[in-house]
Amino acid sequence: MTDNNMADLALKKRRNQRLLALAGGIGLVGVAVAAYWTLYASHYVSTDNAYTAVEVAQITPSYGGIVADVKVKDTQAVKKGDVLVVIDPTDARLAAAQAAAELDRAMRRVRSYVANDSNLAAQITAREADEKRASAQLASAQADFERAKLDLTRRDALLASGSVSGDELTRAQNAFAGAEANLAAAKSAVAQSAANLRSAMAAKEANGALINDTTVDTNPEVQAARARLDQAKVDLERTVIRAPLDGVVAKRQVQLGQRVQAGMPLMAVVPVSEMYVDANFKEVQLSKVRIGQPVTLHADLYGKDVSYTGVVEGFAGGSGSAFSAIPAQNATGNWIKVVQRLPVRVKLDPAELLAKPLKVGLSMHAEIDTSGLTD
Repeated sequence: MTDNNMADLALKKRRNQRLLALAGGIGLVGVAVAAYWTLYASHYVSTDNAYTAVEVAQITPSYGGIVADVKVKDTQAVKKGDVLVVIDPTDARLAAAQAAAELDRAMRRVRSYVANDSNLAAQITAREADEKRASAQLASAQADFERAKLDLTRRDALLASGSVSGDELTRAQNAFAGAEANLAAAKSAVAQSAANLRSAMAAKEANGALINDTTVDTNPEVQAARARLDQAKVDLERTVIRAPLDGVVAKRQVQLGQRVQAGMPLMAVVPVSEMYVDANFKEVQLSKVRIGQPVTLHADLYGKDVSYTGVVEGFAGGSGSAFSAIPAQNATGNWIKVVQRLPVRVKLDPAELLAKPLKVGLSMHAEIDTSGLTD
């Protein structure tokens, strides 16, 4: 074997060894990548399509009027109960005074109903006595009428025989006419006394409908007047608008001297301590994501040096495109499939937010550990 052949064999041998080493290295890298994916990377999903959000409290008045004072400005931190806006209370104070007067008048009116009830009961007793007296008078008038009629009949029979004079007959006729008139008057008196009794009983029944089964305090008229007074007091309290929670003032639109109406937006209070993150993951990333899994987050505001810890709190009811103003019409013939993103709500640690505050709408990077809490 020549020297050239020996050199070729040595070169081939070295080349084969290098190829074998390269193949072994590639195999080791593949094993390492597979091991990394199996043991670590497959348990994490991440996205940088994530943004901070919060349930903003909109400040609107419940009572309209002229703004007398504005206590806060944009970016100012406020505590729950702090005064934000004061509406001129003059009208509300007058309405409360009027409602108080109406309540007092209603109570006096109901007391008069109670007093009148006793008076009406006495009137019924009197009317019953009148009815009895009229009935007795009717019986007396009826007896007088029968007697006068009998006397007249007898004298008419004796007139032909001359036993009765014309003057005596005339007196008998006059007595009969008077008895008949008295009987008619007695009947009218009985009817009138009966009508008076019915009227008194109806008046007592009507008055009783206003007070039966109630006291002065529980009477509907008094309760309605008291409710109007309570509403007036509430309106007076609502002239002072307070912060419903801790946060930062944003979007202040109200100005001193402005006339505002109920429901008109004045400003917003952002509760920065209750910030959360909406992380928009691709649908293909969510097969192992469950509520309660830990999340590591970074804010572009602070960079990678600052980490936030959170947990998956919930999933949106649909993808962003499903709730867009003009949702995609996937049934059309020119449909193109696009991977959708589903917002995942991530709760942040309040202590970390206190140390490193965030604002609404900031960009975040979120990474979920799916190794636990799987079905």
